Amino acid sequence: MFESTTRNTRPLEQPPLDYSVCIQFLFMHLACLLVIWTGVSAVAVAVCVGLYIVRMFAITAGFHRLFAHRTYKTGRIFRSLMAFTGTAAYQKGPLWWSAHHRRHHLYADTDEDLHSPLSRTLWRSHVGWFLSRESQATDWKLITNLSKYPDLRFLDRFYSLPPALLALSMFLLGALLQRYAPGLGTSGWQMLVWGFFISTVVLYHGTFTVNSLAHVFGKRRFPTGDNSRNNLFVALITLGEGWHNNHHYYPSSERQGFYWWEFDMSHYILRALSWLGIVWDLRSPPANLFDRHTTGAHLGIGAPLGESVAPESAKLL
Repeated sequence: MFESTTRNTRPLEQPPLDYSVCIQFLFMHLACLLVIWTGVSAVAVAVCVGLYIVRMFAITAGFHRLFAHRTYKTGRIFRSLMAFTGTAAYQKGPLWWSAHHRRHHLYADTDEDLHSPLSRTLWRSHVGWFLSRESQATDWKLITNLSKYPDLRFLDRFYSLPPALLALSMFLLGALLQRYAPGLGTSGWQMLVWGFFISTVVLYHGTFTVNSLAHVFGKRRFPTGDNSRNNLFVALITLGEGWHNNHHYYPSSERQGFYWWEFDMSHYILRALSWLGIVWDLRSPPANLFDRHTTGAHLGIGAPLGESVAPESAKLL
């Protein structure tokens, strides 16, 4: 089992914050308060929920399962669509995101893990890491298979562009509905607040629960070398990412809900897309994985995960 460093018994000292990122993050939250003046409508809430689901899918099935772990294959058009939509979640670009996630698997719940609630704090694991200076750099050595794509490099460099376009489109949509369908009771400002600001902020914290809650609360089916846990609540709000112990045990599986009762909406959608030929070669956990779980014969992280977390094979993640 690969261990990069020893575990800490108390949280590490908090690193300095990146104030430019903090200002953007705070602005997104404060902008949600505009709802006091814009009000609410059924159509605005529907758009808010719809954009949450669409962008969460792009993060989970795109940034995570496709880019960070290569758990299935797809063509250039769908890859670019997932990259653009995921970047519109305003969680930086696909290369930065994938590099940080691969680092997480390399050093999960050790001092080198930038968002471990064990070696750091729950606040740090949830959002503090995203705001710190040490998290802003991209480890290009971990994403050599991704950095060759010009569209991914462009989105990573100009990661604010897709969210800005989304915000503009929300305002225009609301303005058009206000003019041509006044009975819906919406407006440009209302749609901007609900469709962009509120939806994005809720999406932030939904995604971040995988780093924080899924390493503290839940059950551990597999004996991994970290504190990853399976958490139904996190699985529901992230379209399947809450089966985190499953994922850390066998990260190369596209399916993270290993059993039929483990809700994994991202997997269901990807499976449907595979029937249409949009994605293919969806990787599943091997059958003997379940035997090892049942018999308890497999201790530690094991070969399937070991291949992914060893430093020399990080590109396989």
